Amino acid sequence: MTPLSRRSVLLATLALTACGRGAAPTRPKGPLTLADAVAGAWRTPADKARDAWRHPVESLTFWGLRPGMTVVEFWPGAGWYTEILAPYLASTGGKLYAADLETADPANAAARQVVAAYRKRLEANPKLYGKVATTAFGPRSGPVAPPASADLALFLRNLHDWMAAGVAEKAFHDAFAALKPGGILGVEEHRADPAGVPDPLAADGYVDQAYVVKLAQEAGFVLDATSEINANPKDTKDHPFGVWTLPPVRRSSPIGKPPNPGFDHAKYDAIGESDRMTLRFVKPASAHA
Repeated sequence: MTPLSRRSVLLATLALTACGRGAAPTRPKGPLTLADAVAGAWRTPADKARDAWRHPVESLTFWGLRPGMTVVEFWPGAGWYTEILAPYLASTGGKLYAADLETADPANAAARQVVAAYRKRLEANPKLYGKVATTAFGPRSGPVAPPASADLALFLRNLHDWMAAGVAEKAFHDAFAALKPGGILGVEEHRADPAGVPDPLAADGYVDQAYVVKLAQEAGFVLDATSEINANPKDTKDHPFGVWTLPPVRRSSPIGKPPNPGFDHAKYDAIGESDRMTLRFVKPASAHA
């Protein structure tokens, strides 16, 4: 099974589960603040419980999200961040592009399920989510948004998958092309031990921060700022099934094997979610798409 296929199987499960949540309430009338969107009644208790680890208000503020922006979210999965971004942007006159899993491969049924479930969820409640434009990102995909149209692009815990699939460089170039001069690329990613040997395939899910900066700079970006918003010093990064041993995945066996009912999750649950880098890159104002 290819890295993209493994990822799409997991996302299909999450997306289909999300579709079973029932009809979401409509958003309140008038523009939403970011805090309003994060506190929204349409978000599930399970999603809100992860705010303590993902810090959406702080992270999106750090990346420069503002009312009325055009945003590209790469690989939104089941829509954890979309549940915040789409209502916020819809209420403030902005636009969201969801660069989802590429579905051109007819054999990749799991990828098609992910995209279909995501679209169904958004289309079921246009008053809440607005008109989200679903594009594609993958090995053969075209532009994720019209050239030089976006104010902000987001890579949210995806880079390890793209490294394994050989499309990480393409992701940075596609984001660069979509962004306006002066636009921002925000990155959240599982952070590898800087003293370790960098793995260009990110087999354990952890990525070397210096390597991320290098990829971004090679695509034309400038590192603007770093933050420890999503840091977790308890994460030892030496888990038996990689980063997926930790919540929220809580893997108990190798990929392709059934879960181990005797696996003791207590140690890993006590760590919590992974240690993550939070980076902000800028497309130079003088740059062309």
